[in-house]
Amino acid sequence: MRDVSEPVLEAPTDALVRVTTAGICGTDLHAVAGHFPGMSAGAIVGHEFVGDVIDVGAAVTTLNVGDHVMSSDFTSCGRCAHCARGDNWQCDSREFFGTGSAFGPALAGAQAEIVRVPFADSTLCRVPAGCSDEAAILVGDNLATGWAAIERGQMVPGDIVAVLGGGTVGQLTSLSAQAAGAGAVVLIEPTQSRRDVARANGALPAAPETARDMIERLTDGEGANLVIEAVGSPKVLSSAFDLVGKRGRVVSVGAHSGEEWPIPLADCFRREITLGFAIGDSIRLRPQLLRMIVMGLLDPTVVIDRRIRLDEVNRAYDALRQQKNLKTIIEF
Repeated sequence: MRDVSEPVLEAPTDALVRVTTAGICGTDLHAVAGHFPGMSAGAIVGHEFVGDVIDVGAAVTTLNVGDHVMSSDFTSCGRCAHCARGDNWQCDSREFFGTGSAFGPALAGAQAEIVRVPFADSTLCRVPAGCSDEAAILVGDNLATGWAAIERGQMVPGDIVAVLGGGTVGQLTSLSAQAAGAGAVVLIEPTQSRRDVARANGALPAAPETARDMIERLTDGEGANLVIEAVGSPKVLSSAFDLVGKRGRVVSVGAHSGEEWPIPLADCFRREITLGFAIGDSIRLRPQLLRMIVMGLLDPTVVIDRRIRLDEVNRAYDALRQQKNLKTIIEF
């Protein structure tokens, strides 16, 4: 914890947001561990937040001082060819809060009292009535990531889906698949407490050593239609190919920092396996996800199991590393 200079508007499209609630994400562990370039001592991390607009640039047209807003975990200009197609993550002007220069120019993060938000008209939106701040934070990253995995995997109702990893993203991927009509979701996770969360929220939990048998029983030996890797581990991603059936799909939404990874090429060719990667584009997905939350079709807040003050954040990071908590929310 330290005092820093308050951010200021740097462009007419900026807004300043006073944070009221923030989240700690598994991706933040990569940032503080030095896995991302451009992170230096004293950098402000965090990319999940809700708050109140306290200032806007002259070019901001859709937001006013006093608006209660949620943010995407990254910025987009809203005007380039990528944004026009709804591919906001691919925006040429993208910046990602609190992750150094891993995904664009470095931008100070959200585990702070005030955050500068570039391209505020696109990056921010008002929190709708009927949606809690905690749900809105999850839409801004983790839930959007889970839904993007289902979307990228072209899941159809009745599909048997396997999710590798029972962290926040894995749990919300499971909920997304169920909401989209999966025949069954098998969530594969070594930690018993996380398997318990999955079971309580409609998934069939399995330890890694028993997952293949369970999936074969569910599919008469065919394998899963869709396997989603939600850890960010090359080893875990490789294990997905043992679970997927012929002409099945493998999608990775874990945050990877390694540059290379061996693919079982001949096997994928013989079985016609499709491999894809997805990142949660909350700017594109949030209208749909917010409607589902407001209508009671999806409650992402079931993953939240700890609420802290900002001065408790170091202990919360330690607990996340040790998998003692699933999702921690910072209340200002």
